[in-house]
Amino acid sequence: MEVIVSLLGEFALDIDGRHVPGSAFTRRSAAALVKLLALTPSRRLHREQVMDALWPELAPRDAANYLHKAAHYARRATGVPDSVLLRNEVVSLFPGAQVAVDAFAFEAAAAAAVSGEAGAAESVLETYVGGLLPDDPYESWAAQPRQRLEMLHRELLRRAGRWSGLVMLEPTDEEAHLGLAQSMLSRGDRTGALRQIDTIEQILRDDLGIGLSPEGYELRVRALDSPVQVPSIPERDARSASAPRHASLAMQMLRFCQTSDGVRLAYATSGNGPQLVKAANWLTHLDYDWASPVWSHWWRGLSRTHRLVRYDERGSGLSDWNVPPGSFTLDAWLHDLETVVDTMGLERFALFGMSQGGPIAVRYAARHPERVSHLIVYGTCARATWARATEEERRELRALGELIRVSWGSDQPGFRQVYDARFIPDGPLETWRAFDELQRLSTSPENAYQLWRAFGALDASADAVQLSVPTLILHSKDDQVWRFSEAVELHSLVPGSRLVELESKNHILRADEPAFDRLLHEVRDFLATDGAAGAAMQEQPQ
Repeated sequence: MEVIVSLLGEFALDIDGRHVPGSAFTRRSAAALVKLLALTPSRRLHREQVMDALWPELAPRDAANYLHKAAHYARRATGVPDSVLLRNEVVSLFPGAQVAVDAFAFEAAAAAAVSGEAGAAESVLETYVGGLLPDDPYESWAAQPRQRLEMLHRELLRRAGRWSGLVMLEPTDEEAHLGLAQSMLSRGDRTGALRQIDTIEQILRDDLGIGLSPEGYELRVRALDSPVQVPSIPERDARSASAPRHASLAMQMLRFCQTSDGVRLAYATSGNGPQLVKAANWLTHLDYDWASPVWSHWWRGLSRTHRLVRYDERGSGLSDWNVPPGSFTLDAWLHDLETVVDTMGLERFALFGMSQGGPIAVRYAARHPERVSHLIVYGTCARATWARATEEERRELRALGELIRVSWGSDQPGFRQVYDARFIPDGPLETWRAFDELQRLSTSPENAYQLWRAFGALDASADAVQLSVPTLILHSKDDQVWRFSEAVELHSLVPGSRLVELESKNHILRADEPAFDRLLHEVRDFLATDGAAGAAMQEQPQ
């Protein structure tokens, strides 16, 4: 039997040449069951996975009844007695048949075409007849496959130079706007090009709070045919809406994705080489970080030998600040990381987690060991330190939380002495001022307070003991945010891990201290090792 399942543009099946439209499924649950199974490469799932995906709110007995009814009506709609088979706790779609799913065919062709010639991208684009399951826009089980295909579709448009289509899909895509403006300028339409540049400048300013990239300013100068000079980065005012961005398009590419609970996440890629994904942590802003003495040396250093993937966590940076209640939890942060790497289609990568991002990275690596080649954590803990704090330490932490709530982003000397000095005690005044500015740009006072409170519940100790990937733990000897004893505990929990002590008091290492050079050296040496070999070594008795 030959079966073709159409999921792009519309849902339909062709069974040995017989067309079965989506309208043939009189029960929505029956259609959902077929769609869910078709989106699974093996077209088979354990019955509990199906019930959790389709009826998560029901009790197991009720969900099982719904499953049997859905399978019955799916078989009736297809006219094939064993089109949906329940056997040995496994639910299968057309077992034994030759099945082709258009979404998978497009994904494979698109993945090959995005790195090939523009003509290849054009031909694959012709097969994209619409988005994935447009009649099911809110089904969580379709969210990640949909985002992955949408990303590939956008990359094909980019590769083919179809800038108008890309602008319609992603209005904040500056490269697409500039590509469209460049094509107008090439045709002699200087007015249209300038109007397009003005449009993206306003979108970036209103939606993201950043200015044009240097490439945008240079294109405007060419369109004006004027000798106007673009200011160099040190001359730019980061707070000016008309200033170029700190990171040009040549440095990093900004993109956006959306989580299943509707939060828009900003992510960026920089550098070339093997994939290195950094789990989000407190106090980042994808653009401002490139000029800030707080973070710029970190991301530039890690981008020299790897393709670095960073993202701003929910509630901060260029990601959405207005987020649903309950957003600041380890599981929500884990889901954000899953959303970013799944949207990008990353199959295997090294994972880096620092500070609050450490437990996120540990939990991800424990749950997805097949996708993590190496795990690196810096300046973090295994479990919540606040819950184990003394009464005096708890009073200090509560006072610091209130100080964050009322003084966030200010340059008050008292706030700096109490707060900034915990993160960069050896930092010069210039770095402390940049740290204050980063606070203001990275999140709101209320979000900062809620994030700070959430750190007290961090606990990845159960995940740490399950790790089976090569793991490197780095920590400053006199860190005042998380003590070195936290790194020792994490090291004792993670089988076969390596602990490196760095000679520093700073939680965020400065560019000019030897400890930072040591960190980069350790990371590069560690990532140069074979991940599979490292994992095998971990399995040996210690």
